[in-house]
Amino acid sequence: MAAESLLKPVINQAFFTRSVHEVAPDLIGAILTVDGVGGVIVEVEAYHHTDPASHSYRGMTPRNAIMFGPPGYIYVYRSYGIHWCVNIVCEDEGSASAVLIRALEPRHGVDLMQQRRGMDELRLLCAGPGRVCQALGIIGADNGARLNFPAKGGGTPSRFILRPRIHDAAIVSGPRIGISKAVDAPWRFGLRGSPYVSKPFPE
Repeated sequence: MAAESLLKPVINQAFFTRSVHEVAPDLIGAILTVDGVGGVIVEVEAYHHTDPASHSYRGMTPRNAIMFGPPGYIYVYRSYGIHWCVNIVCEDEGSASAVLIRALEPRHGVDLMQQRRGMDELRLLCAGPGRVCQALGIIGADNGARLNFPAKGGGTPSRFILRPRIHDAAIVSGPRIGISKAVDAPWRFGLRGSPYVSKPFPE
């Protein structure tokens, strides 16, 4: 699958103009790489601007300003002052909705991911949003980067490449993790049976 997955066309910006609750499950099984390092997305969470758990719920701040911009851009923030977390902005500009990437199945550049994470166990390399960023080398400077679609007026290629899933994905959903508001909303999505998710989904 590794070679085959990188032959797929990239996902375009229009994919992200839809409702965040449509985009999130459609990302399960997609292939995310950063400078060629990454794998299959197996877990995400959706955050809409009307959601009290969303960073954009109370309006724009310097921290969340990217969420209010065009879709298909990268929103990176520091969680608890420790871990970087990566999101993809969705819906029309101004909506301020985004999908958090929670877990990947490592596929590309595994040796480098293991080096960055200081561990060998594949299952835990990208099982959690902070681990995803550490393994893929995503940092605060990546906030505001665009995905793989061309920039207006040209510019350098993005190091964030997202390709569609190759096979149909059996998707499960459940409550999100690590939040204190809207805790029962079933807006965490994952690949059924995947051992690479950050936390098992209820059967």
